[in-house]
Amino acid sequence: MDLATDARSTAVLLSRVGERIRSRETLIVEEWEDIATWASDHVVTGPEGAATITEGYLDTGVPIAGDGAPLVSEFGLMELIAVLGRSPDGGKAYVGRVIECAWRLPHVYAAVTTGRLAPWRAERIADLTRSLSADAAGFVDRQLFDASGVGWAQLERLVTEAVLRFDPEKAEAERVEAADQRRFDIGAVDEHGLVHLDGLLDAADGHDLDLAVARRAEVLGRLGDDSTLDVRRSKAAAELTRQDLALDLLIPDPDTGEIVATSPGRKVVLNVHITDTTITDTTITGTTAAGDNPFGNPVGRWDEGRCPITSAQIREWLRTKDTTVIVRPVIGLADHVPVGSYEIPDRHRTRVILRDQTCRFPHCTRPATRCDVDHARPYGKGGVTCPCNEVALCRRHHRAKTHSTWRYDIVMPGTYVWTSPTGHRFRVDHRGTHPIRVERHRSSDTTGDPSPPDE
Repeated sequence: MDLATDARSTAVLLSRVGERIRSRETLIVEEWEDIATWASDHVVTGPEGAATITEGYLDTGVPIAGDGAPLVSEFGLMELIAVLGRSPDGGKAYVGRVIECAWRLPHVYAAVTTGRLAPWRAERIADLTRSLSADAAGFVDRQLFDASGVGWAQLERLVTEAVLRFDPEKAEAERVEAADQRRFDIGAVDEHGLVHLDGLLDAADGHDLDLAVARRAEVLGRLGDDSTLDVRRSKAAAELTRQDLALDLLIPDPDTGEIVATSPGRKVVLNVHITDTTITDTTITGTTAAGDNPFGNPVGRWDEGRCPITSAQIREWLRTKDTTVIVRPVIGLADHVPVGSYEIPDRHRTRVILRDQTCRFPHCTRPATRCDVDHARPYGKGGVTCPCNEVALCRRHHRAKTHSTWRYDIVMPGTYVWTSPTGHRFRVDHRGTHPIRVERHRSSDTTGDPSPPDE
C-alpha cells in the first residue's frame, strides 16, 4: 500500500469513528431531552403537589440539583431510574446532573442539545456547580458558553472563581480557616542520618521558597557541586537556614551575563489590564487583580499557581516585608508592534503569553509561559515578527507544526483554525477547542476515498 492510499484509508477510518461517536451522543442527547421533559411534568412545589400518599408515605418533592432547580416527585423519580436501568443512587445522581444543566446551566444544556458539548463533559460541570449559589452557577454557565475544550483543572479554577465572586464572605472565611492549618514539620532522624520534611505553606510563600531553593541549587552547580539536582536542592534548602551566604558571590552566566544570585526578597510584577468598560484587571507576578466589576466581586489570578485568588490575599502578599513591586501596564493585547528581525523581543512574548494563556494546539493546556512563540508564517517566507503573527505553542506541538503537515490559520489574534494531516479541522480560541464538522462524501470506488471537506 503506497502512502497516498494509506492516508486515504486512515482518513476514512477516522471519519467512521467520528460518525459513530456522534451517533452515540445523539441518542444520549435525546435521552437528556426526555429527562428534562419528564422533570417538567413531575415538579413538586409542596405536599399538595405530590402525587399520592401510598401506604402512609407522602410522595414529596426531592432536591436532586442545586439552588433554583425544581423538586421532583420521589416516587416518579424511582420509576424513571428503573426505566433508565440505573442503580438508585447512580440514577438519582445522573438525573440530577441533567436537571442541573437544564435549569441552572442553560448555556451548557443548549451546548449539549445542539451537539457542541459532549454530555459526559456537561455531567462533570454539573457535579462541580451543584453546591454553588444560583448566581455563582450562572456565572460559571456564562463563562462556559460553547467551551467544549475546557480542561478539568481550568473548570475547577472557574468554579473557585465563582465562589470568590459571589460568596466572598464564605470564601474568605474558608481561606482564613485553611491558613490556620499551616505547619512545617521535621521528622525523626532515620538510620542514615536523614530527616523528612512535611509542611503546608501559603502559596506565595511556597513559591518564594521554591525559587530560592532553585536559585541556590543553580549556584551550587556552578560552583562545582556535581550532585544531582535533587541533592543540590536539598543542600540549598539547608543553606537557607544558615543565611544566604552565596548571594554575595553574584556569579554571572557565562553565556548571557545574567546574574544568578541577586538580592533577597519577593519580586512581584503587576500586569494592569484596562478595558473599554473601565474594568481594571491586574496581573500580579502572575496574579491578576480586578477592579470594580459588574460580574461579581473582584477576583485575582495568579499565573504561577494558575488559580484565582481573593484581592485580600493579594494585598496580604504585597505587604510582605522586602517585597519589590513592578507595575507593568498592558494595554491592547491585539496591537501590532512589529520589529525587523527574527528574534522575538520580550515585550512580544509577554503580549502573546497574556493573550493566548496556553499552547494553542487543539486541546493542549500547557501554560503559555512554558511554550515557544511560533511565527505563524515563517520569517524566512515573509512572515513578520509581530504579535499578529506570533502564537504560543509548546515544544511538542511546535515541532508538529514545523515538521509535519499539521497547520493552522489565524482567524484573529487569539483564535486559530487547525487542520490535521488527514483534513480534520479544529477551531481553538479562549473558550477551548471546537471540532469543525464537515460533510465527507464517499466515492463509489472500493477504496472509500472521501472527497475533500466542504469549505
